[in-house]
Amino acid sequence: MKARLIAVGDAAPGWVDEGFSEYRKRLSRWLPLELVEIVPGLRGKGRDLRRAMQEEGARVLAAVPKGTRAVLLDGSGRAYRSEDLAARLEHWRAAGQDLAFLIGGPEGHAPEVRAAASESWALGPATLPHMLVRLIVAEQLYRASSILANHPYHRA
Repeated sequence: MKARLIAVGDAAPGWVDEGFSEYRKRLSRWLPLELVEIVPGLRGKGRDLRRAMQEEGARVLAAVPKGTRAVLLDGSGRAYRSEDLAARLEHWRAAGQDLAFLIGGPEGHAPEVRAAASESWALGPATLPHMLVRLIVAEQLYRASSILANHPYHRA
């Protein structure tokens, strides 16, 4: 099983890139994780926000390979304790599909992306900077994988 993190936005701060790269490297033996950055839709004065979100959404959906389970990162999704995320990851593995974790743009996900996702995952009730979400998702996937592998990283 492989995973993709499909994220609207580019030019992450160096500390985000470094942290993400570290967890991607650690994850590589259990769950190879690829980052796909999606160019944001044009925003600003005189721009159509709805159109920007639709364009972003089309690019996000185009980056999800056929047969891949799409998991939306969204504040209204299901929050998981680390052990519960590990169980969910085991469920995803048993299903035999690759995974795509979707991070939306500043206004969230386009309706088409929401409709295409199999499920939603909330990292908690707080609104987080989207670049930081990349790092947190990679760390949480590593933590869940380490729980499944009986690795000492997670000490509850």
